[in-house]
Amino acid sequence: MFKKIIYLTVLFCCFSLPAAAVNQSGALTISPLLGGHIFEGNLSLETSSFWGVGLGYNFTEHWSIEGIYIKTDPDAEDESITDTKVETYHLDVLYHIWPGKKLIPYVAAGLGAIYSSPDVGPDRDHFLFNYGVGVKYFILDDLIALRADVRHLVDFPEPDNSLQYSAGLVFQLGKPAPAPEPIATPKSAPAPTPLDSDGDSVIDSKDQCPKTPAGVTVNSVGCSLDSDNDGVYDHQDKCPQTPAGIIVDTTGCPLDRDKDGVYDYLDRCPGTPLEAPVNSKGCPLDSDGDGVFDYLDRCPNTHLGVSVDSNGCLTKLTLHINFGHDSSKVSSEYDGEIAKAAQCINNYPGNIVFIDGHTDNTGAAAYNQKLSEQRSAAVKSRLIERFNIPASRMTSRGFGEDQPVANNEISKGRALNRRVEVACGAK
Repeated sequence: MFKKIIYLTVLFCCFSLPAAAVNQSGALTISPLLGGHIFEGNLSLETSSFWGVGLGYNFTEHWSIEGIYIKTDPDAEDESITDTKVETYHLDVLYHIWPGKKLIPYVAAGLGAIYSSPDVGPDRDHFLFNYGVGVKYFILDDLIALRADVRHLVDFPEPDNSLQYSAGLVFQLGKPAPAPEPIATPKSAPAPTPLDSDGDSVIDSKDQCPKTPAGVTVNSVGCSLDSDNDGVYDHQDKCPQTPAGIIVDTTGCPLDRDKDGVYDYLDRCPGTPLEAPVNSKGCPLDSDGDGVFDYLDRCPNTHLGVSVDSNGCLTKLTLHINFGHDSSKVSSEYDGEIAKAAQCINNYPGNIVFIDGHTDNTGAAAYNQKLSEQRSAAVKSRLIERFNIPASRMTSRGFGEDQPVANNEISKGRALNRRVEVACGAK
């Protein structure tokens, strides 16, 4: 029987006449079905009729997808065995061989399940594979077709074979609207196209800038825009929002004559030396606030409020005082040196003064540290007693042998290292 159905399908296809495509791409299909289910002998069920329904969608004129549900109520071959309800449902892919004919053969294959429920006993639910062939014959344009097909069903995991044959109708819904027929228009000679040599949409007869580069936005007379009115066209302007009245260079950017990164019209210090660090106003930095710009400041970490010289550094004096061995006494013969210190301190009345004692490396380091502190304290006392310098302005410190200024290996060097320094301002 299966071979006969295939033979009839091929025969009808060979003699069908050409027609407009009737299996429409993008259409939905609904198919009510009636048919018969032939069960394998070991299932002990008689051949029975069924009803079913299919719902599909045509992706193209050739390819469709369709879901089918079928219900069968077969009788048992043995009267001692209870009757069974059988349901099959599967999702199939259909390929229509000649969709442009009224008679359209197709092949189908898909996956699903078969469910059987006897009146007595356990239910049975198996995985299902099916394949088969069929034919559609459209009887009302491409809206309604007769349909017939046959399917071979194989269920798992215990392979059982059965055959379903069916007939029914196909209702095709939502077919695309036909394309409108072209309306013939009388031929006339085309109007001449005005020339636009630079392609800026302004014809040559009105174009005041006839060689504008391609892709550049132009005004009504064909010239490039200059949005900030700085004399440089927008497509060449690297600084398109320059304030009005500002002098710009050929790229449309404001001038920066001292090359400090701050435009001249914003620069409050326009003559800054090249590469000198500046702030947002174009003025050199003065990080320690001593009034000397960083690029000139040789002592960049001076405390705020300390008076400095033109190099940004504090005034420091070395007092030439020859202390006796193991002594911190300052004799009156060195009042001339002490007077120099007093003058320096008075020249910078707002500064804090450090009096720093130093020794050579003769003897133990701890001893030298204590001796340097004693000697700096002696100088501080002399400044208070002889020169009326307030004690609150001075701080005495000792550095022992840690900060030599000469070679401690020779006597002359050690003499230079035995010193007291007065800084007329704090670092």
